[in-house]
Amino acid sequence: MADVTFEKIRKSVQDCIDHQVRSVTDWHFGEPVYENADAAPELVGLEGLRELAARQHWANFQLWHVEDRARRKDVDAKVIADCKYAIDGLNQLRNDLIERVDNCLVQMIMPILPEGGKERFNTETIGMALDRLSILALKLYHMEEQTRRKDVDAKHVDSCTGKCAVIRLQHDDLTRSVMQLLEEYEAGSKRPKVYFQFKMYNDPELNPELYENKQ
Repeated sequence: MADVTFEKIRKSVQDCIDHQVRSVTDWHFGEPVYENADAAPELVGLEGLRELAARQHWANFQLWHVEDRARRKDVDAKVIADCKYAIDGLNQLRNDLIERVDNCLVQMIMPILPEGGKERFNTETIGMALDRLSILALKLYHMEEQTRRKDVDAKHVDSCTGKCAVIRLQHDDLTRSVMQLLEEYEAGSKRPKVYFQFKMYNDPELNPELYENKQ
């Protein structure tokens, strides 16, 4: 990973955030096709970071729409059960990719940290923050959709317009916080770390409802 600098990492992370916002609109007209989406190849470096962040955002994009469908009450119970299984799988993929984003970043950042940096860690990793920014990008797109509806009254439109302003502010605040965290890494006042979530519910060896009820 020669020639990786904090400036390049900041630019790459900002590119990831900008892509999240753009792609929400683009993907409503045509979703990307990721081969082996649940087992993406080993990705490293700045290009790997952008690819992993895009895949993680795609998982959230899929999850958003399955979550909407799961709330329907006019469909067969099997449809809702299928949604539940899909949600479990997408959540697992989403969390796996958060960890992979962080691992990609840690591999780039650790060699360029200043010597003698402090063993201080943030309450949230960059990967976790990118996940929240992904959800905010999705939330903004769908809230803006509500402001364009013709079958609702002005009160609904005004309420959703106000919520859009709040979401944009939250997105801006979180983006700025991510950049400030990268600056803290560069200054040596904090260190990056991968935090593994070890989700148990999808693992047949760890979920007692699965391993105790094998057919």
